[in-house]
Amino acid sequence: MNYSKAILPEETIGIIGGGQLGRMLAFSAQAMGYTVGILDPQADCPAGQVANWQIVGDYSDRMALAEMAERCDVLTYEFENIDAAALASVQAQVFIPQGVNVLELTQNRQLEKGFLSQHGFPVAAYEIVERPEELTRAIETIGYPSVLKTIRGGYDGHGQVLLKSAADLEAACQLLMNQTCVLEEWLAFEKEASIMVSRNLAGEIAVFPVSENEHRHNILHQSIVPARITETVQEDIQALAKELAEQLDLCGLLGIECFIGDKVYINELAPRPHNSGHYSIEACDFSQFDLHILSVCQRPLPEVRLLQPVVMVNILGQQVASVCQRMLQKPEWHVHLYGKEVAKENRKMGHVTILTTDCEATLAEIAATHIWD
Repeated sequence: MNYSKAILPEETIGIIGGGQLGRMLAFSAQAMGYTVGILDPQADCPAGQVANWQIVGDYSDRMALAEMAERCDVLTYEFENIDAAALASVQAQVFIPQGVNVLELTQNRQLEKGFLSQHGFPVAAYEIVERPEELTRAIETIGYPSVLKTIRGGYDGHGQVLLKSAADLEAACQLLMNQTCVLEEWLAFEKEASIMVSRNLAGEIAVFPVSENEHRHNILHQSIVPARITETVQEDIQALAKELAEQLDLCGLLGIECFIGDKVYINELAPRPHNSGHYSIEACDFSQFDLHILSVCQRPLPEVRLLQPVVMVNILGQQVASVCQRMLQKPEWHVHLYGKEVAKENRKMGHVTILTTDCEATLAEIAATHIWD
């Protein structure tokens, strides 16, 4: 089903996935006047807590998806690890402006890397490795250090092995026992960065400022905006984002993770809101969640403006109690908690956004709390 008309307030947006991204999408959609329904297997999930209604069901449950299609005017998703074939099964029943092509592409690193390479986007050198016995040959091409990643699944460092020497081959072979992998060159980068870009079916594109990111133990720790990079590099990344949105025929939001070294390399794509874009809720005139809703509803896209420099810090399970204590002395902190029932170690439970006029001073302030040591 292909609509050209805009989805207007008071109509219903269905979101597949009930995590924190769905929760923040629901907040944005409801502020615009939309009704929001959620599909998630967990009752009382973070998004379900704030939505107008929820269907409790698996993402691959075609009966549940058919019910969503019946009750919604437009259907979107909050993360890419859903059943693309099941989603495609209801395309004739409900408007799915994102389609399934970009979803299928970003679910599979082999397809994603292939697309980026074929369209001339800069990526690290890589080899596809299907079986353990192929790994030695691939390493002869890529060399050490390199990183082996499963082509499906994997997040926050899961589903990958860093190979520094032959001593790491056993762990890498274990990863290959389960599925095909991509062996990537380990880039000597200066900074990690990301950018959010949004596009509607009319071809209008809006880009956000570049975010400078710091990871700890493969989990995003903090984002700094504006990124501490030259204006030329900022413009190069924004140009890459616009070109990629066009080449993908994107609808909705796309998060693009980059490495900045001798040039800008694209690392990974995410066809939905991204952790490194959370700063935009307070720091921009339109958030990443606003832009996603506007895009999938085929509404005109504004030019996004950064209102003030900002630092965003993730709150993991082991940090929740300390943040809740410290925020009593830090009224300027914008503390977002996601409503997750169990605060597990290294599980993302929320984030703090701090608007600032001096990012360096704010980074020192964050470090001085010792909450994130």
